[in-house]
Amino acid sequence: MPEAYPNLAAGQRLTAGLLRSMQPQVARKTADTALSATTTQTLDPHLQFTAEAGSVYVFDGWIAYDSDNAADIILAFQTPPGTKGKWVGFGTGTTVISGTSGNGTQQNQVSTWGYTLRVEYTDITTTRTFGGLNVGNPESIYLYGTCRFGPTGGTWGLTWAQAVSTAAATTVYTDSWLKAQRIA
Repeated sequence: MPEAYPNLAAGQRLTAGLLRSMQPQVARKTADTALSATTTQTLDPHLQFTAEAGSVYVFDGWIAYDSDNAADIILAFQTPPGTKGKWVGFGTGTTVISGTSGNGTQQNQVSTWGYTLRVEYTDITTTRTFGGLNVGNPESIYLYGTCRFGPTGGTWGLTWAQAVSTAAATTVYTDSWLKAQRIA
């Protein structure tokens, strides 16, 4: 049976708060964030939400980033204790392999013939590393998953850092976004 939140009853009074709780929450980056010379994951200042204890959310998002091929980017989610769930990110693998006009492959080169794609899913709090091409050649990751919050609600959101510390900045760009819809 499909899940919906909230479960409305016949004759129930509709309030602004109730109607708002039915809407997806969207967190959009309003400024670029750059990190360099660090592998310490940081909660993104824009891509975060507040969840109620015992709630369930589905989410998706788009992360636009730029990273040196030596640094890559590592993502995960910070969640309150007791949170369960899974997520997947569709983005380039850690060694950026692209095609050539002669049906060959090449590493860490800008290409109009596409790149390899990382597609496995992971636990909601487990990290996943995606490739960087070269600073100045932005890439993106499409994310989606499910979060089931336990007895503790609170802040949850995207954490990220360089996978390998380098002086060249890894940047997550303005207009990256996450959208969360409460379903239970």
